[in-house]
Amino acid sequence: MANSDIKIIYFNIPGRAEVSRLVLVLAGKQFEDVRISGAEWRDIKPTTPFGTCPVLVLDGKMYGQSKAIAVFLAREFGLYGRTNLEGLQIDQAMHLMEDFIQEYGSRYFFVTDEAKKAEGAKQMREEITPRFMGYFEKLLQDNATGYLAGDRVTVADLTVFDMYTGFLGSFVQEWIDKFPLIKQLVATVESNERIRAYREQRK
Repeated sequence: MANSDIKIIYFNIPGRAEVSRLVLVLAGKQFEDVRISGAEWRDIKPTTPFGTCPVLVLDGKMYGQSKAIAVFLAREFGLYGRTNLEGLQIDQAMHLMEDFIQEYGSRYFFVTDEAKKAEGAKQMREEITPRFMGYFEKLLQDNATGYLAGDRVTVADLTVFDMYTGFLGSFVQEWIDKFPLIKQLVATVESNERIRAYREQRK
């Protein structure tokens, strides 16, 4: 896949595409970062595999499902661990993050009633966010390398970095000082020259 033409299509937000973008950035791979508007999405949507985005376009062919895209890219570019056990550690962390995102969506993001949304925000802030951050802190403690799997950055670590910098960040950042291993992992990823340059460019 070294010479493949890679394109990520998503909205101009971190969202569901950001982990895949971070994988490509960290791996030093050239890709076309296509950021679309809502109006453009209405035209593009019927052409996608499942009517959803992000979409990975690889040598002209479209592929869907954000988790599948991130996992594929991580495997291709050496960010999915070096053993099957590391792969299991990565999978459990990424699926745990999906559980966290589901809680965020059902209790807050997709809620339209203002009173229920306020209650959901309170639950996210006081209960759900510290609970999930505690799970990730324990995984880091158990692995004892500063990373969620193995002894170097993988897609699982990028997922936690996105937890802090992306759409969960408004809740996570309130608690970060209570979870020193997560805080250190975020700092480690953020210190990478490629990641730092990418984030500076996106400001």
